[in-house]
Amino acid sequence: MASVKLGSKPDAFKRQGQAWFCTTGLPSDVTVEVGDMSFHLHKFPLLSKSAFLERLIEENSDQEECIVKLNEIPGGAKSFELVARFCYGVKIELSPANVVYLRCASEHLEMTEAVAEENLIAQSEMFLNQVVLRNWKDSLTALETCDDLLPHAEDLQIVKRCIESLASKATTDPNLFGWPIREHGMMQSPGGSVLWNGISTGARPRNFNSDWWYGDASSLSFPMYKRLISTMESRGIRPEIIAGSLTYYAKKYLPGLNRRHSHSMGAVATTSTLSEVEQKNLLEEIDRLLPVHKGVASTKVLLGLLRTAMILKASPTCISNLEKRIGMQLDQATLEDLLLPNFSYTMETLYNVECVHRILDHFLAMDQANGGESPCLDDVMASPSLAPITSVAKLIDGYLAEIAPDINLKPPKFQALASAIPEYARPLDDGLYRAIDIYLKAHSWLSEGEREQLCRLLDCQKLSLEACTHAAQNERLPLRVVVQVLFFEQLQLRTSIAGCLLVSDNLEGSRPLRSGITTSGEAGGWATAVRENQVLKVGMDNMRMRLAELEKECSSMRQEIEKLGGRAGKGGGGGGWASRVVPRRLGLKVRSQMCSAQEGSVSEQQRSMSAKLDKLQAKVSKQKKQLAVDA
Repeated sequence: MASVKLGSKPDAFKRQGQAWFCTTGLPSDVTVEVGDMSFHLHKFPLLSKSAFLERLIEENSDQEECIVKLNEIPGGAKSFELVARFCYGVKIELSPANVVYLRCASEHLEMTEAVAEENLIAQSEMFLNQVVLRNWKDSLTALETCDDLLPHAEDLQIVKRCIESLASKATTDPNLFGWPIREHGMMQSPGGSVLWNGISTGARPRNFNSDWWYGDASSLSFPMYKRLISTMESRGIRPEIIAGSLTYYAKKYLPGLNRRHSHSMGAVATTSTLSEVEQKNLLEEIDRLLPVHKGVASTKVLLGLLRTAMILKASPTCISNLEKRIGMQLDQATLEDLLLPNFSYTMETLYNVECVHRILDHFLAMDQANGGESPCLDDVMASPSLAPITSVAKLIDGYLAEIAPDINLKPPKFQALASAIPEYARPLDDGLYRAIDIYLKAHSWLSEGEREQLCRLLDCQKLSLEACTHAAQNERLPLRVVVQVLFFEQLQLRTSIAGCLLVSDNLEGSRPLRSGITTSGEAGGWATAVRENQVLKVGMDNMRMRLAELEKECSSMRQEIEKLGGRAGKGGGGGGWASRVVPRRLGLKVRSQMCSAQEGSVSEQQRSMSAKLDKLQAKVSKQKKQLAVDA
């Protein structure tokens, strides 16, 4: 810290309790009272430096004891003690920590050059301009002292000059001014060629990072810090740098941000002594200062701010702004951070589902505003521009699975959040199926109609083979859903077996199924038509017809499996069966060398299909009995 020594006389001041005495050997002829402190001094040294004190002394000279009151002097007794020493020519040290006190006090006491040469106004102003404002650390120290000297420091433009000095240096390599600056710019290893006053230091400075000033600026009071940030913004500093500094400041003074994920939120020492009301006001101010650009603050930090805002009961405007900011970049969120607890006694659920739903609505509205459409499935799988919304769909499905065990979560609320995701955003419905299954397991008392309503969210054609296998044996699902799942599972199994053993020479007009297997355009159109018929045909007649068809298919599939098992073991593999049966039934060319490699998987599929068919036949028999009773 830079300093300048003024005066040359030895210290002649002595304190006794709440009084200061000048021990020059002459009796005191004036008493200056500043607050609770009294200074027993001499008239001549004071009036020779201060025009203001000269007038006060003259006004009280006719009294028996000259007493002067200086209750309005900036900085109080601390400032006047330094002024008195200066008036007596006693040695004092002008430093960034006291220069603002002396500058404001000297202005109040009218210590100008017209009264005496090299007076205190000129001395303090010169030190402030030529030393303090040229150094980051000294400017920061001076600005910190301004809080005790308002509005005098403001009137003298000291606050403005310090802030402008700091703002101009915030985008500059700290090694170019005030070397070294606290921890920044310190020498860290030998071998460099840095010179200091022409002497090689044998060390090199740290690499310059744009966030080097965050910790220093966080020591300012929020009014000063806010003005510093506003000045930096007006100078065109990048929004992400501003947001980073605001985040650092928030972590330091809002303990709620560090209670959770302290290992990943950054190592910021929390020194907050603010009350809850002060923390609430601080958070609302930080929300107003945060740039509105997408991605300037991490989603983790924004969700932490939102969680803290809920705890502190911040204003609805603040909470809404944070929700919108998170919605702009919801695809960057993690499931752990999205699990916002309910801090309201009026809500029964464990997690704040309504808040997440609002955040999702903001994301979807932004996606639509950016030209989002409803593409076909092939476009979803291929287009990188759809990666954000597919990521959000996966995130919401995971969130639904986490909140599903909450017994207080009502079906309409669960269904509303699940259905908010556009259909095209889910290439597969496995995550949604898992969430629904967990919900049905935790809410076993749901009626059949409520289960049906929930399961309408599922598209059975968008379930993977593994999910179909699980759903076909899931007793929690309504029978209508099981029938649909089994139908599409059978279709996928047939296609999978054909894809493993056969390769078509002519694939013109082909397209991938949702299961990832390629089939002809005719077959794809047929599958679509079947799906549409299933949606339209409901009621008891449709169920009877499906059960009859399903029983017939079971018998046919069992025969095919037995043939597959009997012929796969002959001739060292399935080549004979593949060359005779498959081409005749499907009209495709066999790639015989693939058969032996797939023998194990076919046998495994055979055993799995047999087990499923046994269970399916049991369900069919049970349903036929039920239908007979209903009839």
